[in-house]
Amino acid sequence: MSDDSLRELAQFAGIAPSWVDAAGQPHEVSLDVLRTILTAFGLSATTASQIASSRVALRNIASDAPLPPLLIVTVGEPVRLPPLARFGEIAHYRIVLEDGAFVDGAVQRDADGFHLPAVGDIGYHKLQLGPEEVTLAVAPARCFTIADIHSGHGGQARLWGVQAPVYSLRRKGDGGIGDGGALAQAARAAAARGAAAFAINPVHALFSAAPDRYSPYAPSSRAFLNPLYANPAAALDSDLIARALQDGDLATSFSALEALPQIDWPEAGRAKLALFRRLFDIFSGCNGSLKEDFERFRIEGGEALEDHARFEALHAHLTTEDRALDDWQNWPSLYRDPRGFAVLDFAHAHEDEVAFHVFLQWIADRSLASAQTSCRDAGMAIGLITDFAVGTDAKGSHPWSRQSEMLSGLSVGAPPDLFNASGQSWGIAALCPHAMRPHGYRAFIEALRATMRHAGGMRIDHAMGLTRLWVVPDGASPVDGAYITYPSDDLFRLIALESWRNRAIVLGEDLGTVEAGFRERLHRAGILGTQVMWFERDDMGFFSSSIYSPNAMATTSTHDLPTVAGWWEGRDIADREGAGVIGAEDAASERHTRGIDREALWRTFRHDGVVNGTGAHEASAERAVEAAASFIGRTSSPLAILPIDDALALRDQANMPGTVDEYPNWRRRYAGEASKLFDDPAVERRLSAIADTRGRS
Repeated sequence: MSDDSLRELAQFAGIAPSWVDAAGQPHEVSLDVLRTILTAFGLSATTASQIASSRVALRNIASDAPLPPLLIVTVGEPVRLPPLARFGEIAHYRIVLEDGAFVDGAVQRDADGFHLPAVGDIGYHKLQLGPEEVTLAVAPARCFTIADIHSGHGGQARLWGVQAPVYSLRRKGDGGIGDGGALAQAARAAAARGAAAFAINPVHALFSAAPDRYSPYAPSSRAFLNPLYANPAAALDSDLIARALQDGDLATSFSALEALPQIDWPEAGRAKLALFRRLFDIFSGCNGSLKEDFERFRIEGGEALEDHARFEALHAHLTTEDRALDDWQNWPSLYRDPRGFAVLDFAHAHEDEVAFHVFLQWIADRSLASAQTSCRDAGMAIGLITDFAVGTDAKGSHPWSRQSEMLSGLSVGAPPDLFNASGQSWGIAALCPHAMRPHGYRAFIEALRATMRHAGGMRIDHAMGLTRLWVVPDGASPVDGAYITYPSDDLFRLIALESWRNRAIVLGEDLGTVEAGFRERLHRAGILGTQVMWFERDDMGFFSSSIYSPNAMATTSTHDLPTVAGWWEGRDIADREGAGVIGAEDAASERHTRGIDREALWRTFRHDGVVNGTGAHEASAERAVEAAASFIGRTSSPLAILPIDDALALRDQANMPGTVDEYPNWRRRYAGEASKLFDDPAVERRLSAIADTRGRS
């Protein structure tokens, strides 16, 4: 077996055998890493004969693949069919459109193979070819955009919004974790001040039986929601909720948890689930329109919803007996098959428990829908912008129910770059690129639809994953990874199709190591990139707002970066030193550099007219925040986002990469009630600073 043959197989399979770091230096991927990734793809590569067989298998898939369950095309373009000789025997086809109309025609052939004429209606249609029937997804050429929101109204839209994690918002009765009710209150308050959008953290489903696992970017499933964010009042009447809260102990627990400055996820999670359990027990004995709505929701959720509910019930049942069974891959073998008789028997024997987890999804869904309705009723042009995480926890519901579509033994991460010299491995499982087409992109579409279902926009975390992902074998250093490629044409088309079906704009987080031409591709697809003030600079200083891209969303910061006030005062440096992320020597060096950077940022603020006379050394953190809000408002981006952390001039960032328990990640709550977050005159000034500049043409 030659090294070259293994590298050629890897490249043929979509694994890059080499990569270039942020400094422009080339690196070869080790043969062991290539072999491990090929194995995860289902391709053996230990011997010369295995490599040869795997190459033949890949070649056959590429040339002789059967008609897949989902064909994806762009509206107005011919429908290309796989190169199978049997199409030559089929003279006619029928396309049944979503609205019930149909189109008949003859299969055509040219030098490139078999095809059908272009279809002019976007949507998911049925294509009948002889005895076969498949879904035909006809996508628009690009996503729904801010320009489409304002089409016919004239002028160029320059909207703005705020961003906050749902869990940080407060309202009386939330049980210590922000929910859809608090989100609706905060959104109405922001809309009253001119905000067109309210961006939130991922609200994907986590693990109900393990509320201590609360990172929003490590979900159990992206196809379902986190019930701990549910506001039961969005689905149930007040009398039912009052009956559930008659127990004084639960009410006392709620009050104590709501008073905490930070979230106690394990305790708050248990308390909220206890309330939901009581609500379910009462609800189960009811009849009427609410019960009918619940049953309709369950039917519409189909197999995917039942799978998730069964997983949640099984996970809770098994981990009660043995914490080692927290990972479904350690479950008894009969329970690892979601279609097996053991799982069906369990679901039948624990029917109420499975129904309870369906109930949780129902109230979570209705809660998010209610929050989006509040946004729109308050006048927001966009409303909620949800967040689409890059992958899922390998121990979760979606990897269990969609095993054949997931990569096993690999973690998504990032190669070393200017900000993370050791690279990153996030412990997140990704979809297998080779399994997407044979399964009709099922898992990807499920996740997309759940994220856009009740939103006016969607942010794609680590958007570069649409074309390639850095994956690291379990247990290996993040440096010992490789890039794998994805069927990006199909993924972009599906995003565009779902974007238009939901009339939701799409943002792409394109920070870090970005392929040449990727940002241009986002633009062609109608996806806004992301420009963060901290990164828009060179050795000479920070860029003027006038040269920010009109094809990207502009923002002051993100959840993984310092707030403006924290950066200005160097709180982020002190926090990283205190958490052991950096040592005293590095901290001292960073403080020296920060002083220079403050002066550079202030010069840019002065150049752009958002501050005058005073020097950086005389400016308070609060003044810097107000200047930053005005600064991003002046950019030519169609959307500028001010994190509520900056509107409130908070010092501590939401998450510190490189820490687990050393820093209170994902736990901070805002001090004030959601409905009154912006009432302070200083906060009003910061919101006005961005609103006023956005309003100028």
